[in-house]
Amino acid sequence: MVVGGSRGIGRAVATLLASRGAGVVVNGRDETAVAEAAQEIPGAVAHPGSPADPAVADALIDTCVREFGAVDILVNCAGTAEPAGSSILNVTPDQFQDLLDAHLGTVFATCRAAAPRMVAQGRGAIVNTSSFAFLGDYGGTGYPAGKGAVNSLTMAIAAELKEHGVRANVVCPGARTRLSTGPDYEAHITDLNRRGLLDEVSMAGALDAAPPEYAAAAYGYLASDHAKEITGQIFIAAGGFVGRFDRQTPSIVGFRGHHDQPPWTPEEIAAQVG
Repeated sequence: MVVGGSRGIGRAVATLLASRGAGVVVNGRDETAVAEAAQEIPGAVAHPGSPADPAVADALIDTCVREFGAVDILVNCAGTAEPAGSSILNVTPDQFQDLLDAHLGTVFATCRAAAPRMVAQGRGAIVNTSSFAFLGDYGGTGYPAGKGAVNSLTMAIAAELKEHGVRANVVCPGARTRLSTGPDYEAHITDLNRRGLLDEVSMAGALDAAPPEYAAAAYGYLASDHAKEITGQIFIAAGGFVGRFDRQTPSIVGFRGHHDQPPWTPEEIAAQVG
């Protein structure tokens, strides 16, 4: 099942999976785009609707099981861009919630629907989509917050389901899609560079991104038996390269035993941090 599979990276993923023998349910919110994608992808089945709606997410799983006998792969590629100029200074609560629903809500609803079926089968691969934006380097609000939450939720799902033979990983892709082309997008990237949020190299890469097929391969890898031992990891597929984020671990800047020593003072912490 490929959520957001009617366009861009999702469509490239759906096409790749189908070319390697998978039966694919293509999902997206635009009914016409979903129908066109399913018609052009061999053996694919269309199921439009918003997967952030639990009823739609459940129906997607039912469709996959009915059409193909199981749900072995769930890929979440749906998303939406941050409104132009959005920041914590001007974002509205409704805009913020819409961004969380589009990213985190969709991933939660589809994973919640797929996980019990995968556990019952004793197998399954979940591949969710995040973004470099989760680091916060590019500013924004609901987009980086939603993508960061996708990472955390996926890591938790991986830990919960590992004993059941179900894997969950994340891809942070970069590719040329309808969300990353056009005058508005170019103006946004240029403005990030002007504000010091995007360096020259990153700006050049963002304005000359590789086609979606370059990112799709990482999804195909994580969905396949080649990655049967891989779970709970965050991969990068952008600009023609594949990478992986190291798992975050704490570094100790100071220690004080609470049984026989007083608490740190702010000044002592400042001295430790440097």
